[in-house]
Amino acid sequence: MQYLTIEETTLVNDDKRPLLSIVIPAHNEERRLPPSLEKIDTFLKTQPFEAEVIVVENGSTDRTVQVAQEFAQTHPNVRVIEAAVRGKGLAVKVGMLAARGEYRFICDADLSMPIEEIVQFLPPNVNGYDIVIASREGKGARRIGEPQYRHIIGRINNWIIKLTALRGFEDTQCGFKMFNRKAAEDLFGVQQMTGIGFDIELLFIAKRRGYKIKQVPITWYFDPDSRMRLIGDSAHLLVEIWQIRRNWLWGVYAKKQSQSDRQS
Repeated sequence: MQYLTIEETTLVNDDKRPLLSIVIPAHNEERRLPPSLEKIDTFLKTQPFEAEVIVVENGSTDRTVQVAQEFAQTHPNVRVIEAAVRGKGLAVKVGMLAARGEYRFICDADLSMPIEEIVQFLPPNVNGYDIVIASREGKGARRIGEPQYRHIIGRINNWIIKLTALRGFEDTQCGFKMFNRKAAEDLFGVQQMTGIGFDIELLFIAKRRGYKIKQVPITWYFDPDSRMRLIGDSAHLLVEIWQIRRNWLWGVYAKKQSQSDRQS
């Protein structure tokens, strides 16, 4: 088991970088995590590239740590990290800064996007782009099994996000996103949001940094065990958007020296 602080994760390095790092934030995922890890492992065995999987346990009260560690014991490409503070944004940040891959993929533990679709987020399909985000909206996207009321509330949230923070994105909150190494080290190095607003924060900074962002339509399966609290999370999102805009004005997101720069 690894116990890393955020600062320590920036020091993790290996000259033999895998092409892909899959980062899975996990809070109380003892049920959903094992089958997802199995599916990911089965898929990666069919691929010609090297990959690592990083599970970031995030303040769980169930057996998430144990089931992840048990899987890692028989799969050397899997690492388990325990984040000291709860928050999905915090867990993703820890995992992304600990990752070694040239491409770093955020993956929800429920694997609501079939793992096979990850090839859409890798070269040559994303040549020329720094960030690729999954979209459950638009031509080619499919939402399967989602109750209509949840979809409506999601569209309202997206309208609010476009109005107050990010124009041009139809689905900032889907839990599957890819960053190349340079973008990951830059953006996650300055990330402040530890809750659900971290996606908006990263894209907000990325657009102002000039990173090239691609939206990829995916097939997405609704999970009835979704952790999203429709009303409470929507209200919290507005607070975090205000904090993001304030942070930008105050210079909180000033660029830091990346891990790659420190090693050159």
